[in-house]
Amino acid sequence: MPFGFYIIMAAQFFSALADNALLIAAIAALREMQAPAEYEPLLKTFFTLSYVVLAAFVGAFADSMPKGRVMFISNTIKIVGCGMMFLNVHPLAAYAIVGLGAAAYSPAKYGILTEYLPHRLLVVANGWIEGLTVGAIILGVVIGGTLIRPEIAQHLLTFDFPVIETGVDTIGEMALAVVAVLYVIASLFNLYVPDTGVDHKALKKNPIYLIHEFKHCLTLLWRDKLGQISLAVTTLFWGAGATLQFIVIKWSEVALGLGLSKASLLQGVVAVGVAIGAITAAKFITLRKSVLVIPLGIAMGLIVLAMNFVGNLWVAVPLLILVGSLSGFFVVPMNALLQHRGHILMGAGHSIAVQNFNENLSILIMTGLYYLMIKMDLSIYLVVTLFGLFVSSLMYLIRRRHIANQQNCDDVCHLDDTAHH
Repeated sequence: MPFGFYIIMAAQFFSALADNALLIAAIAALREMQAPAEYEPLLKTFFTLSYVVLAAFVGAFADSMPKGRVMFISNTIKIVGCGMMFLNVHPLAAYAIVGLGAAAYSPAKYGILTEYLPHRLLVVANGWIEGLTVGAIILGVVIGGTLIRPEIAQHLLTFDFPVIETGVDTIGEMALAVVAVLYVIASLFNLYVPDTGVDHKALKKNPIYLIHEFKHCLTLLWRDKLGQISLAVTTLFWGAGATLQFIVIKWSEVALGLGLSKASLLQGVVAVGVAIGAITAAKFITLRKSVLVIPLGIAMGLIVLAMNFVGNLWVAVPLLILVGSLSGFFVVPMNALLQHRGHILMGAGHSIAVQNFNENLSILIMTGLYYLMIKMDLSIYLVVTLFGLFVSSLMYLIRRRHIANQQNCDDVCHLDDTAHH
């Protein structure tokens, strides 16, 4: 890999690390202000909404200038959101601003891969970026949790800069200050992200035009024989992954008798599996073979059903690692294929914006359905069963669609010839 790739990875790692540490700090802030308990999951909703609402604009923004500059601007928006929380703006509003920065950041961080690297390295690059992102999620949650622990926080609060009055006097303020430092480190790496030399489109000022253009890109990718398959898989994956986070917590409390803190750690176990799968896919799966991993999605949904028969932590951990590994192994090649098709059809930034719109809409819908099932007081075992069958069935239908596409089209379906279409 060229050296510039590692600069991109470092910028992404520290930015994602700060995002996840800030989530824990925001939850702590809500608890300090004695906000209703249901506000905590709303943080994810407010963060995700920007990806859906602004999808028509962030793709065009990402393609209008060098991706490194977009990443720097977007990271600055995240710092503003973090600063708003420091200034006692409501955590939901402040975290929504961070989500705005993240929504603008995403098309740039993925789009630059297709501009900077040859397509043969895209699966490897996606393996790196997914593995590092998962690592940032795990480490970010650990850092956030550590910063708000009273014994650690009090020790850090005793540290003062000579002469300078920092204004950091509470545990929450100290946690936010550390998170802000992580964002600043990410911004410094953004300054050194290489310019790929790709021509950029001037940003249109008319929002109606941008919405129309986004709709065109959305239609273009869903009609593309390979694009629709990879987009369907990644859309399902991210919606299912977000829902699985909540299912794992509820299931581990009921089936394993774990409290919230230990149940949350099992999310990290799934994430470790995703990282293993992502790295393995990067090593063994080429872009040309990417569609061959679709049956693993069917297998993942069926293996989730085994959770209903587990009552022991030592069995649960390897099972969740396996579920995560299958997820990471099949989604990384699909991500790479989607980026490759999108880059050819419409440009990297627009393509990632379309992907983000679909994936985050899927997250909102599937987590909403989960909350409805819990509100109806359905057994978590029934929820797990419905979830596993839903994922497997949809993956089976996607595979059938791909087979039909191959039979009904000519060389447009083959990666060897994608450059001509």
